[in-house]
Amino acid sequence: MKVRVDKTKCIGCGTCIAVAGDFFGLADQGKAKIIKQPQTPADKDVIKKAREFCPTGAIIIEEEK
Repeated sequence: MKVRVDKTKCIGCGTCIAVAGDFFGLADQGKAKIIKQPQTPADKDVIKKAREFCPTGAIIIEEEK
């Protein structure tokens, strides 16, 4: 799994940081950025929860092939 943030959708509300602060931070523009990619199944569950709570759908999860 690879995670990225669609900067055109992100509004910088910080929900992702509240849910998964080990993986998300704020970039200089006040928008979310990935600070660490998930490694374990538990990490992936946290990322999926953050995506679920993102009000604009800015968190993109790409499944590795």
